[in-house]
Parts: sequence; structure tokens; C-alpha cells
Amino acid sequence: MNTTTATTTTPTPGSVLAPLWDDYLTLNTQAEAITRLLRERGDDFLNDHIALRTYDRAPIGLEAMAAPFEAAGWVARGDYDFAVKKLRAKHYEHATDPSQPKVFISELRTAEFSAEVQAAIDGLVGQLPAGFTDDPAWVHAGRPWQVSAATYERLAVESEYAAWVAAFGFRANHFTVDIATLRSFAGIAELNAFLEANGYALNESGGRIKGSPDVLLEQSSTLADRVEVMFTDRAMTIPACYLEFALRYPLPDGTLYQGFVAASADKIFESTHRAAQGS
Repeated sequence: MNTTTATTTTPTPGSVLAPLWDDYLTLNTQAEAITRLLRERGDDFLNDHIALRTYDRAPIGLEAMAAPFEAAGWVARGDYDFAVKKLRAKHYEHATDPSQPKVFISELRTAEFSAEVQAAIDGLVGQLPAGFTDDPAWVHAGRPWQVSAATYERLAVESEYAAWVAAFGFRANHFTVDIATLRSFAGIAELNAFLEANGYALNESGGRIKGSPDVLLEQSSTLADRVEVMFTDRAMTIPACYLEFALRYPLPDGTLYQGFVAASADKIFESTHRAAQGS
């Protein structure tokens, strides 16, 4: 009889983040193009944070999505509520390596939506195979269910967020350039002007710049790239992923603020809204 010994490999930040980045680039060609433009200026940079989305349904809730990151050294730091969009969120920071990006995970509070929307989401989650979340790679598995364009459009009536998760599943919704690590820009306004001069449309919900030095964080983002998605009944071209930019300011003790401003994040979510793109 042949026998094998099972081995487990402790996840590292790189093993968790690299596949998320690779998958993200398949849906967001602008991210690769913009980061190339920045490097051509002599700017290398760190990633401030990544963001992921999910539903508050077992087995794919927020804490389940955080588990692979926690195994690689991230710890929970902040809790956030988005009453209008009916979301809750947490952010995580790496316990020992501050150069690692923060991880921002949000989930839709499905019970606050109509029975029709709840039934549609239950229908999606019900398609997950047994043990789906046992493999940590589920957080970048993409869409694991079949969904119709009609269901996508129905979800979008009540929640663009719900529709996005239905269409794209599990993957990084965005990565974020840490503006403080760019050397050739004086600030976020100059960076935004550079992006627009190179043909990239910015999310203007709440203004091109969300936040201010007073709240210790300024953010901007591109509008999501539009990609063709094949649904069960037809194909649609819809917003997918985007690139964000963040500039953090120091606390009284001199350390940089590491949290998030809910009022600003609320508007950043709209980078994937179809209405923001005139559709």
C-alpha cells in the first residue's frame, strides 16, 4: 500500500496577495497601465490597501473571508457601518510588517433587502459546493455560481453592491496606491490631474477628492473598467474593478492614521456603480 503524509504550508503575505493581484489585473487593465505610467516617472510605490466584497451568508461572510489573511498575519483593527448601502466592514493590518497593505472587507446585510433580493442571493449561495471555503484560495476564486443578467439587473435596482458580487464573485474589488510613497507628485490633486490628462476618468461622487487633512485621509479613485460578462441568458458589459489612491496624514504622536473614513469610503464604493458611468 502506498501512503503519503499530508503537509500544510503556512500562508505568507505574498502567497495570499499575489493571486489576488494577478486576478485583479485580468479585470482591470487600467491598473497595469497606470502603474506603468507611474514607474516611467520614476515612482515606485507601496499598496495602501485592498478591498473585497461578500454577502453576510454562511459560509462566505466577512469573518470567513478574513480567515486566510489572519492566517498570514493580518489582525482586525477597525469596524465600519454603511447605513445607506446596508453594509458592514472591517479593516485588517499586518501584525508585524507595516509595509503590507491593509485589507478592507465588507459584507452586504442581506436581511435589510426585499424578500426577492434575499431569495436571489440565497439561490447564488446555495450553488456553492460543499467545502467551498475550506481552500483559502476561495477569496480569489471569481464567480462560483451561475447567474442570469435578469437577476443581476434586479439586484442592481436595490443594491449595485449586491449585483457586483453576483456578477464577479470573490476577488479584489480594488488595490490602492499609497500616494505618500510617490516621489514625483506634490499631493493628491496633482496626481488626479495627471490621471485625467492621461485619459482616466475619476469617480466624482462626493468630489474627485474624498476626505481631507482634517480627517487624516484623502482618497480618489478611477471609475471601474467595463468588461464583458457572460451571464446564463446573455452577455453584458458592466463595471468591474478600479484603482484607488490614498494619502494619509499623521496623528498627534507623529504616526500615520491607518483607519478609514466611512463617509469617504461610502462614495468610493460608487466607483463600480453604473450610474457613475452614465449607464
